[in-house]
Amino acid sequence: QVQLVESGGGLVQAGGSLRLSCAASGRTFSTYAMGWFRQAPGKEREFVAAVTWGGATTYYANSVKGRFTISRDNAKNTVYLQANSLKPEDTAVYYCAAKRGPGGYNFQTSYDYWGQGTHVTVSS
Repeated sequence: QVQLVESGGGLVQAGGSLRLSCAASGRTFSTYAMGWFRQAPGKEREFVAAVTWGGATTYYANSVKGRFTISRDNAKNTVYLQANSLKPEDTAVYYCAAKRGPGGYNFQTSYDYWGQGTHVTVSS
């Protein structure tokens, strides 16, 4: 069982930056791939970024590539999402999620555990 708690959301102006964190409980954090998803008002939840269990490989949605960076610190049981050059369309609730096994990093159904989300609002 893995429990995930996101933090770091807030209100930021367009062009600004935020760093989201997701703290995980349990001793097996390093065996899970981690992902970030987001859900904007009135829209379906969508993939943002993912990182493999060791941190060697990362994946990004085209909409955030070059602006967002996912990373993890297995010693701290934490995964991060550094979001730069934020746009109003990045406004959403951001969720982190954990999955076992390889593949399917951009599919919500591949993930086994989810956090409660943190709100990000980007003003124009």
